[in-house]
Amino acid sequence: MSNDEGDAGDEGRAAFTGEARVNVLRLPGPCARWDEWETDFIREVLDLVGDKWSILVIGVLAAGDARYSDLDAAIPAISRRMLTLTLKGLQRSGLVDRTAYAEVPPRVEYSLTDLGASLFSAIQHLAAWSAEHRTEIRRHQDTYDTSAARRA
Repeated sequence: MSNDEGDAGDEGRAAFTGEARVNVLRLPGPCARWDEWETDFIREVLDLVGDKWSILVIGVLAAGDARYSDLDAAIPAISRRMLTLTLKGLQRSGLVDRTAYAEVPPRVEYSLTDLGASLFSAIQHLAAWSAEHRTEIRRHQDTYDTSAARRA
């Protein structure tokens, strides 16, 4: 079996474990409506915006323009390297603008683009859903953890 093919029983497992590339066109459900190029691109975008640092940077910038040092101070536990990589990835994808001012000392500000602001809107919906269902999700997690501890 090649990396692009597999029997139906292995495809679902591979989709979650990364053991093999899954042809999502053969999976039932909402993924079936997109072609392979679109699903690859969707995964790429979700990888970019789905990590905690990107969401936090977007959240801080939603309040207004910020300098690098402001972002560094506003986002606890992010390393400078990770902040730089995150900003570059968001800038590359058109979600964040970087403006350098010809001043002494030099000043650089970051801001959300219209595209980034539209993503923040979607993030707000996800955050609201999370807050609304927090108690239920925690209850399920506690039940699962208790059950797993008994089995161990």
